[in-house]
Amino acid sequence: MNEVPHLDFDIEAHGISRGHLIVPKGADCDPLALPIFSLNQGEGPRLLVTGGNHGNELEGPILARRLIKWLPEAQTCGRVIVLPVLNPLAVQAWSRNTPLDGLNLNRVFPGRADGSVTERIADAVSRVLLPMADTVFDLHSFGPTWYFPPAAVTHPIANPDLMARTVRMAEAFRLPVTLVWQHDDTAGMFDVTAQNQGKVFVCTEFGGGTVGADNLAIYEAGLRNALMALGLVEGKAEYPTFRHRSFGQTLETHPSDELKSPASGIFEPRCSVMDEVKEGDLIGILHPMDSLSSEDIDIRAPGTSTVLAISSGVHVDANTAVAFVARPLKVRQ
Repeated sequence: MNEVPHLDFDIEAHGISRGHLIVPKGADCDPLALPIFSLNQGEGPRLLVTGGNHGNELEGPILARRLIKWLPEAQTCGRVIVLPVLNPLAVQAWSRNTPLDGLNLNRVFPGRADGSVTERIADAVSRVLLPMADTVFDLHSFGPTWYFPPAAVTHPIANPDLMARTVRMAEAFRLPVTLVWQHDDTAGMFDVTAQNQGKVFVCTEFGGGTVGADNLAIYEAGLRNALMALGLVEGKAEYPTFRHRSFGQTLETHPSDELKSPASGIFEPRCSVMDEVKEGDLIGILHPMDSLSSEDIDIRAPGTSTVLAISSGVHVDANTAVAFVARPLKVRQ
């Protein structure tokens, strides 16, 4: 038995190929076989599309399956590799983290060959698939307890040329928001591993909450736009309609733009994503439940900004994020 990660098919063959990425067994489980689709049309861009990085974000796997259906009739050059489900154990459990080891796949890249199953998945993707691509689209949806506009997201990148190319690629999706997200929790992320290898990596965040037909249509249109920008398919790109408007904004958000609950209780949103707010505007109300004499707590905007994400009415602990705001990206020379 081959004890290193590998493909069980010839991905270099011209045309359509299907097979699996084999993740070797470990002490915690038997080998995993992750279904792979490849369409090789010769010279051109090399794109890797992945979904199911987090198991409770199901729009990505759905969209990846849709892509597989229409891509053979549309792709004109290059190679596209599609891995619809990066973490099948988490998807089957509808869990952000892998049930067997409790790890978040998007915090353990580039992984470990001798690690737990989540680390072995990351190792297999890093060693086998990532070297085959020059561009990566990782399809997320921000999780089931948040409202978030369809967005193409990246993080600040030290290399200015790679940063510029990545932002341009993110903007090519023509989704309502292109976002440069600065936060401290980036160790072990898939995009950091790819960017360290000089690859353009865009993470799409597809709303959150329940899977809906309208949002899926927006996400599919955005993905098609990006494939056009790469030159892999032909057509005219358009801004998909979101909240009765067709538009795109390039925003940035920093750690200080994360609004947290000052106490435990039920959070009630009082605004919607993409709302423009000024300092002091009401974002939501925290209802403490430990005492009927406790006063409700208003959570207000810290300054002029755009509501980027808002929790969808859940019980939260103290110091838990309930909303994020953002503002137009400042281009740094």
